[in-house]
Amino acid sequence: MASAEVVLEVADLHKTFRLGFMRKRVEAVRGVSFEVHRGEILGFVGPNGAGKTTSIKMMLQLIFPNRGQVKLFGASTFNPDARRRLGYLPENPYIYTYLKPLEFLDLCGQLTSLPRAQRKARAETLVHKLGIAHALDRPIGRFSKGMMQRLGLCQALLHDPELIILDEPFSGLDPIGRKDIRDLLLEQKAAGKTFLLTSHVLSDVEVLSERVAIIRQGKIVAYGALDDLLRPEVRRVEVELSHVGPELRVKLDKAAQNVRDLDDQITLAVVEGDEGLPELLKLSLEAGARVLAVTPHRETLEDLFVRKAVAEGS
Repeated sequence: MASAEVVLEVADLHKTFRLGFMRKRVEAVRGVSFEVHRGEILGFVGPNGAGKTTSIKMMLQLIFPNRGQVKLFGASTFNPDARRRLGYLPENPYIYTYLKPLEFLDLCGQLTSLPRAQRKARAETLVHKLGIAHALDRPIGRFSKGMMQRLGLCQALLHDPELIILDEPFSGLDPIGRKDIRDLLLEQKAAGKTFLLTSHVLSDVEVLSERVAIIRQGKIVAYGALDDLLRPEVRRVEVELSHVGPELRVKLDKAAQNVRDLDDQITLAVVEGDEGLPELLKLSLEAGARVLAVTPHRETLEDLFVRKAVAEGS
């Protein structure tokens, strides 16, 4: 990946706001730097107020940095040709609610200078792919939050951009909607598209992204390939047991960090790391219990997020 083409370069971005009557100085972004390579999905995650949206707004020239620079496809963000190759879905997209979906998308297509026939064909394809074709005769104001989010993604993809910045694309979506969006993003990635993705749904980010950048208090605190950032060792092991008698239950309470009954038949014992697993299994088998499942759990993106963006910042 190190040799892949860089389509978005963010270098040493700083942004300071002056807030309130006393013009209090707030450093929202403090030296953010990272790259997005062609054909990848980079997860850009952090707690609320960490500086994600402010950073994105600087990438899009919606606000301007106090220091630092952004390059799109190796060119300045002022370059109109580079900007035409960019798509964007904001966290809270503004959509003209009195329009119908195809009317709204036709307007978006005109703003990106798409020819009429092309924007019509692209719009019809996208509304079908994103599952809102059944509501084409309905004013957007009658859409649910999830349907508006799908329509917002339609406009971000309408002009077939090479780089798409998605700020909380899973907001308001049910599990089926999230899966639909994940599938679409992976399909687009397979076609060579590049994404910068922010989301609080870290399980989706982990599924989609090869690399992540974690921001906390305006600074990048972790950046790189997930395989390099996640701890490889086993964090905990869950053991499901049946035929657990009272004497064994007392021993399990001492040998495991957490023991609970899943139902009348099955007991779940959890040990931290894998060192205590042999002893727990030995106790269980000697007492006549039946081992139904042994499930190791390694560090996830959520674990990394808590470690880097929460625990180390407290």
